[in-house]
Amino acid sequence: MATELDPALNDIELATKLLRHAGALAHAIRAESLGGLRDGGRIKSNASDFVTAADLAAEEYILTQLRRARPDDSIVGEEGASFTGNSGRVWVIDPVDGTFNFASGSTYWCAALALAQLPAGTSATPDTLSDAEVLLGGVYQHQEDKLWLGGSAYQATLNGQPIHVDARHELAELSAGSYLHPTWLAEPRAALPWQQAAVLPGTLRMLGSGSCDLARVAQGELGVWFQHSCPSWDWLPGKGIVAAAGGDTGVVRVNGLDWFMAGPAAAVAQIKAALEQGTLPA
Repeated sequence: MATELDPALNDIELATKLLRHAGALAHAIRAESLGGLRDGGRIKSNASDFVTAADLAAEEYILTQLRRARPDDSIVGEEGASFTGNSGRVWVIDPVDGTFNFASGSTYWCAALALAQLPAGTSATPDTLSDAEVLLGGVYQHQEDKLWLGGSAYQATLNGQPIHVDARHELAELSAGSYLHPTWLAEPRAALPWQQAAVLPGTLRMLGSGSCDLARVAQGELGVWFQHSCPSWDWLPGKGIVAAAGGDTGVVRVNGLDWFMAGPAAAVAQIKAALEQGTLPA
């Protein structure tokens, strides 16, 4: 039976319990699936973006608990969870980020969420969410028992201990996390700016979970991060934590694609300039 949460919990207590229970639920469903980790799934845009029964169950759990505990807040979930409230606040949910890793048996996946404050008089849309203030972001990597939290209203922590982005400024001294689906390598509008940026860091990591990557940027395990076309549930949780950890975040449009960046301010500026060098001739 799903654990019902006390509506009297404050936001950070509520987010902590939501993430821990959702992560445990998803992991339990995977363990029960024997070898059929894709059972009950449906194909989205490609084979690495399928929806598992774990995605749906974890999101439904978070949705149900938020509707009980925060009935006036809006909700947006990756797998379709949606509610429009009147508080001006919105919870953005990613029940399992890194689904390909999850289905492959890797530990590099997480449950993630963000609590954002919408601009006055606006509703939760992709445009308003991208500019929203992240009051609290949370990323929970269940199999490693790592919980990152942070936002404009909370300091950045890993399992309760303060964290900070890497203090170094030179991109050549830093590792970078990124992701570019192989099909985009044949698309110059994405491949060219990505290549301009990817050659600059000291090393490059493509680990398969943007929220896990961003959390590690916040603690300095990864130096900087960049990726194009991130939906709000892949961006806002980590954005809030990185900003709370003293990092910079930003979005730049190149060749019609939005590139999302996070890390130490100087490194983010170097990534931005490199991406812009990949602009195709008009």
